[in-house]
Amino acid sequence: RNGKATAALDELSRLLNLPKPPVFIESYDISHTAGSDNVAGMVVFKNGLPYKKNYCRFSIKGFDGQDDYASMAEVISRRLNRYMEEKDTEEGFGILPDLILLDGGKGHVAAVKPLVRSMGYDVPIFGMAKDDRHRTRVITTEDGELSVSSFKTAFDLLTSIQDEVHRFSIEYSRSKHQNKAMES
Repeated sequence: RNGKATAALDELSRLLNLPKPPVFIESYDISHTAGSDNVAGMVVFKNGLPYKKNYCRFSIKGFDGQDDYASMAEVISRRLNRYMEEKDTEEGFGILPDLILLDGGKGHVAAVKPLVRSMGYDVPIFGMAKDDRHRTRVITTEDGELSVSSFKTAFDLLTSIQDEVHRFSIEYSRSKHQNKAMES
């Protein structure tokens, strides 16, 4: 882990009031094409840097139509069920994240946090809300918002995580949409 990443993780743990800097951060984003082809992307940052071998794509299976909250809940549920199956491996889904960041606001956090608790996990969960220039504006909790503007290195890390999860989920959504178009 490099010095800049270490500083960013230390600052992030202070911002989010975590007991220690997170080693494994998972971030999720929902993407769809006009309400169909609902997918999600999961990116993993290990020690503050992208850990691409653990990235994962999900097709939303639980319902038709567009419901970002239900989609996010489905994906997190599937991910944690895989943890139960693979925790003995201590690799990939066998690693429980130290922090979950959702691309979205309070509603996303409210849709996921009770589910995670009901499954018996105590993983901190926060949302990342963007401003009109698509930059991370605030961290969201169930109760409100935390400003990131005075946490420069944490802000830079959060922005890179949010940009990466967005890129990854959009890429999957586009490829899925193109494959569907080619089939028809």
